[in-house]
Amino acid sequence: MRKPIQIWKPLTAAALLYAAGCAAAPPAPAPLDVRPGIDALMRDLPAPLDGARVGLITNQTGVDAAGRSTIDRLAEDARVELVALYSPEHGIRGTAAPGELVDHSVDERTGLSVHSLYGETRRPTPEMLEGVDALVFDIQDVGARPYTYVYTMALAMEEAAEQALPFFVLDRPNPITGTVEGGILDPDFATFVGLYPIAMRHGMTAGELARMFNEEFGIGAELHVVRAEGWQRDRWWDETGLPWVAPSPNLPRLEAAVHYPGTVLFEGTNLSAGRGSSHPFEQIGAPWLEADALVRQMERLSLPGVVFETVSFTPADPGDGKFDGERVEGVRLVITDREQYRPVETSVRLIAAAHDMHRDRIEWHVSHLDRLAGTDDLRLAIEAGEVDDLLTRWEVEAAEFERRRSRFLLYE
Repeated sequence: MRKPIQIWKPLTAAALLYAAGCAAAPPAPAPLDVRPGIDALMRDLPAPLDGARVGLITNQTGVDAAGRSTIDRLAEDARVELVALYSPEHGIRGTAAPGELVDHSVDERTGLSVHSLYGETRRPTPEMLEGVDALVFDIQDVGARPYTYVYTMALAMEEAAEQALPFFVLDRPNPITGTVEGGILDPDFATFVGLYPIAMRHGMTAGELARMFNEEFGIGAELHVVRAEGWQRDRWWDETGLPWVAPSPNLPRLEAAVHYPGTVLFEGTNLSAGRGSSHPFEQIGAPWLEADALVRQMERLSLPGVVFETVSFTPADPGDGKFDGERVEGVRLVITDREQYRPVETSVRLIAAAHDMHRDRIEWHVSHLDRLAGTDDLRLAIEAGEVDDLLTRWEVEAAEFERRRSRFLLYE
């Protein structure tokens, strides 16, 4: 029998074009007074946590509105006893490279054991949960399906259900708004970079996803979502008044997160997605890329909200092993109107254009590309020259996902 869900409410040409667009745009709205779930939790502690021994799943993004660590706030609060920490991909401080396994460790500040959920196991084991009365999750998601933090959350929810432990999600804004774009994952391609059939850009918060995972996909945990306060679905992270804390080493800026639902697909090719450069996930390239010609081809498409410029960069650690130390000829994506910009469509068309221009050089990392796309349809459509048809199907799937997700949403 499923447990109840409770909601606790508490100067280049491109740059000049961008500046011109900003000058013509209406004034930006004043920053919202947003408070993440940890602030609401500390102000009004839910009864199930009062006196509980707590296990906390978090990393460097788990901070309150003032930038104080959730670890410290719980460790210093006499109403709860923080007894264990659990770290996702990139580790408890967010410094491990993508895909790098994370070891168990000890938190220097609190002396608590840090159990890795991105090493020998991706879920907390019964041994890791000994002496724990409740699990709390506080990690910032980025709004794209191929990001592992929400699947760490889902697997921990499964184990919490098995152990009859209440599970609390301290919610946070979706940094790239509530907009939906891209196709829905085919369950045949489910992996740790996409466990469930959700859209590529899902437009949901971690708490909303937890509700969907718990009910629609049958986890059945005793789920409590502590809402973020003051956030509106159409607001971007830089409109919240909250500090940006890089969710991983190669998402240092909000702009990288805006591009990420699309440019992450380049990870499944032999083109660099800019990891290890000054603008990861904002530029792509290869030493052999005819960047000038590719920019001209992309500009002819007149895609909304974005322009393209040629760049050169040299990837270095923490990169992805592609062209480390080599000069790369590339294309940078420059957002001119983020409300209109469609990162998934833009990157799909950019990959297709690079493929058509360099059929003799471009390569698929087939299994990885299909995992990231959540289907083999992307790869096959590019090879067959049927990208328009694919994007039309994905629009239908995105609309279907918007309908499906509606009953799990918590914010207007």
